[in-house]
Amino acid sequence: MSIVKLTPAFKDYLWGGTKLKENYGKKTDMDPVAESWELSVHPDGPSIVASGEYEGLSFPEYLEKKGKGVLGTKGNTFEFFPILIKFIDAKQPLSIQVHPDNEYALRVEHEYGKTEMWYILDCEPDSFLYFGVSQEITKEEFERRIHDNTLLDVLKAVPVHKGDVFFIKSGTIHAIGAGIQICEIQQNSNTTYRVYDFGRVGKDGKPRELHIQKAIDVSNLSPIESDFKPCGPEEKNGDCDTVPLATCEYFTTYESTLNGTTTLHVDDESFGSILLIEGNATIENDGTTLEVNKGDSVFIDANSGDVKITGNCQWIYSRV
Repeated sequence: MSIVKLTPAFKDYLWGGTKLKENYGKKTDMDPVAESWELSVHPDGPSIVASGEYEGLSFPEYLEKKGKGVLGTKGNTFEFFPILIKFIDAKQPLSIQVHPDNEYALRVEHEYGKTEMWYILDCEPDSFLYFGVSQEITKEEFERRIHDNTLLDVLKAVPVHKGDVFFIKSGTIHAIGAGIQICEIQQNSNTTYRVYDFGRVGKDGKPRELHIQKAIDVSNLSPIESDFKPCGPEEKNGDCDTVPLATCEYFTTYESTLNGTTTLHVDDESFGSILLIEGNATIENDGTTLEVNKGDSVFIDANSGDVKITGNCQWIYSRV
């Protein structure tokens, strides 16, 4: 079998909401639901295989059973499985935060750093996120503003709309704002340095931990361009239109819209991940047929060849 459905691990962070249950078919007793980890081998929340002979295994167990060939030649150049893909529902704003790069994270946290991409699934009117600083600041000013609660005054607030894309390199200070649902493709890491949390307290009634010195160590304190530009031209394949969204050394992502039937070729370089964000589809490969709905996650082994997709739907495709 070369294609399997995955079910996610869930996170009930205090800023989450109910949209992942209501709009993306997620089934969990958690309330709120902040994140669903749709493609994950991370020990903090591995996905589970939900179809075929390996149904019930964790995704890491699936990869161990199938062997390194399912990752592809490029996938096998990474020391660890390279990516983690999530749905995120931010009913409240996330903390102001930053992620380290590989060098710092591997040395200090013993896991990858975190470069990520956000695709805006939906949002409330007038929603915005924070993306870097609005002006050059020094490390001394950065630290002072954290302590005197004026950091928001020098952050770049960016309005968001459904379908917008943001590429967030490690070191970029950022935060998802209230009323936004996101598909996040990121390096396989759960390292986050929180610098400002709007005075909130956790489940224990205490303020959530800040990581000020580490954030000072890794943050880019110069303004960054936030305007998105596709990383390649739109392509048409039968009834399918595909836009390359972002590419970096860790992942490449595409948005596809289908009204009919198309074929997706999965070569020997990389595995593939389909995350259905609208509609329904039938996915077929090598005698296996999966019926998938909005919110479903499908993993495709490297070198699976032609994968037939039929439906009226939209998905995010990720590979390395």
